[in-house]
Amino acid sequence: MTDRLDRQCRTSAPPIRGVPPKFTHPLTPTLRRVDSLSAIVPATDGPATLGECVEAIRSATATPEELIVVDAPEGVGPAAARNIGARRATGDLIVFVDSDVVVHEDAFERIRGAFLADPALTAVFGSYDDNPGAEGLVSEFRNLLHHHVHQSAPGMATTFWAGLGAVRRDAFLAVGGFDERTFPRPSIEDIELGMRLRDRGGRIVLDPLLQGKHLKRWTLGGMIRTDFAARGAPWVDLLLSRRSDSTALNLGWRHRMTAAASLALLVTGSRRRLSLSMALLVLVLMLNHSFYRMLLRRRGPAFAAATLPLHVVHHLVGLAAVPEGIRRYLRRRST
Repeated sequence: MTDRLDRQCRTSAPPIRGVPPKFTHPLTPTLRRVDSLSAIVPATDGPATLGECVEAIRSATATPEELIVVDAPEGVGPAAARNIGARRATGDLIVFVDSDVVVHEDAFERIRGAFLADPALTAVFGSYDDNPGAEGLVSEFRNLLHHHVHQSAPGMATTFWAGLGAVRRDAFLAVGGFDERTFPRPSIEDIELGMRLRDRGGRIVLDPLLQGKHLKRWTLGGMIRTDFAARGAPWVDLLLSRRSDSTALNLGWRHRMTAAASLALLVTGSRRRLSLSMALLVLVLMLNHSFYRMLLRRRGPAFAAATLPLHVVHHLVGLAAVPEGIRRYLRRRST
């Protein structure tokens, strides 16, 4: 059953195993007016933030005609939960909202406007805002870093983001939805989906003004595990599998140079080469000057200085994930 007119619908369908079957209709954007939106919130892990997320959706302007909260069966990953919701949705557009995201009031207005203005548009996604809900150095750094990466890459995109992103339902079904077999837990399932949409000629746009507040509380250990196992290694594996040299989002040249400088900083620091280490720190600041200007503006000099070691750790973990990603790729090739 699906309740209409922004009333919440909970589904208790069994988990879907494997990638949804391929649909036969082509990935061709419809030129008709966008009539309805279905918002889908994956919430099978019982998130404490779900109430705030749902309330923000219901309170927004141009509210979706349909809201589907997938909160069962327990323990199903977000890729599978989103697929469950999408199969029950009836809207022309599917809007994915993570359960720890509080959408801005104009989020759905911006989504409707984007598809009305561009009939060829397949998908649009946005960004976290610059005022994260969780306090603490690690949480604020990690959420603001994500905000900055998306704010720095507006326009045409080669990937997708399901934290706050909309896609035409027919296009989503045509490519088989999220790959829940490969990504049974939170990972890069949205990035991989975006690549498949692009492969089929889909047009994807990043709108930096489409925003939501991220409520997630990060720990240092959680950040390292996510950057290594849930994002870094799978992304390397995906790029090798696709023979891609993507520079999208945090794969740009500044990020790659920052990673190299972070590794050099680790070496010089271990050898107590103070002058070289200071020069490398300056290089990291120069390569990421716009990010640190934002931190200075939002949180002040003490906070910006305190995040520098976290930024270096973030890039070192990304580098450490490269050999693990290669190992995963080679293992899959050999099976």
